[in-house]
Amino acid sequence: MGEERPRAADLGLEIGIMPRGAHNALTDVPDVTVGHVTLIDGEGPLDIGRGPVRTGVTVIKSHQGNLFERKVVGAVHVLNGFGKAIGFLQVSELGVIETPIMLTSTLSIWRATDSLIDYLAEQNPGVYSFNPVVGECNDGFLNDIVGRHVRPEHVRAAIDGARSPNTDEGVVGAGTGMTGFAWKGGIGTASRVCEIGGETYTVGVLTLTNTGDPRELRMDGVRIGRELLPPADSFDPTRAGGSIMMVVGTDAPVDSRQLGRIGRRAAMGLARAGGIADHSSGDFIIAFSNTDGGGSLDDSELTPLFRAAIESTEEAVINSVLRAHTVVGRDGNTRQGIPIEDVRRILQANGIGS
Repeated sequence: MGEERPRAADLGLEIGIMPRGAHNALTDVPDVTVGHVTLIDGEGPLDIGRGPVRTGVTVIKSHQGNLFERKVVGAVHVLNGFGKAIGFLQVSELGVIETPIMLTSTLSIWRATDSLIDYLAEQNPGVYSFNPVVGECNDGFLNDIVGRHVRPEHVRAAIDGARSPNTDEGVVGAGTGMTGFAWKGGIGTASRVCEIGGETYTVGVLTLTNTGDPRELRMDGVRIGRELLPPADSFDPTRAGGSIMMVVGTDAPVDSRQLGRIGRRAAMGLARAGGIADHSSGDFIIAFSNTDGGGSLDDSELTPLFRAAIESTEEAVINSVLRAHTVVGRDGNTRQGIPIEDVRRILQANGIGS
């Protein structure tokens, strides 16, 4: 799986002004679990249907009960709609999420959704309609994407293996074949804790990062991309699109409208890390609150939650790049892990870390 690589905090980065959660992850939100299944097989020339395979599936469970029976408050936002997300329209209309949230490769989204429906039907006999929420990013540069290698057993293993805490990042689950700012990207996560009216709440974010121009990459405001770029043959500035899925979870008692306001702030975190939502980047936000009694907070109390979503998203995006090691995929296509010592040198030159 490659070498152990640092997170943003390990390099001395202090993103924003709010305290991190206990594990700095989406799973810091109480009762939330995350599961990954990573699929890596084969090497050499592309043979559609056989590989090489560099893909996977990631599942977020917003609580540990029956998600269809105890739906959670939900909201979605489409920053740039170049994508194939499933289930967003009903979440937007009804303001609830009734299934695990799943992330995977673009052309595997329908097979993965079908497998998720099998799981839901097994858990809920006699129910004949579900609204699975599934997002995707395109891993075709490294992966045999047309081969659609995500199978029912992979989806089930990700669901059954969901755990807390879970700080797995980089080349894992749905992030296995993804690209971040022309470096190797993938899964990133972070969290923030805030106090409102004497109560403590957590906001956690998980990103599937497959977007960005390396010239724009920033870490806590430091323009990494001004001094550090991937090999010239691995970056075409005219094709720097991609996609990103941003999952925002909280235990704050908010309703769907308020949650949508919180979730939309994730776009600001992406921008602070250097994302611009260009033409071909499918940029989607899925948000949930797993606390019953939503809407008990006044709108005037939401600002700390806005800030928490922004800071957590920014750090999750950075973590997704820092933690991802080099991967060689189909046809020898390669995404380099960003050189950590070079990043450390640049940060230190800007007064960050030691």
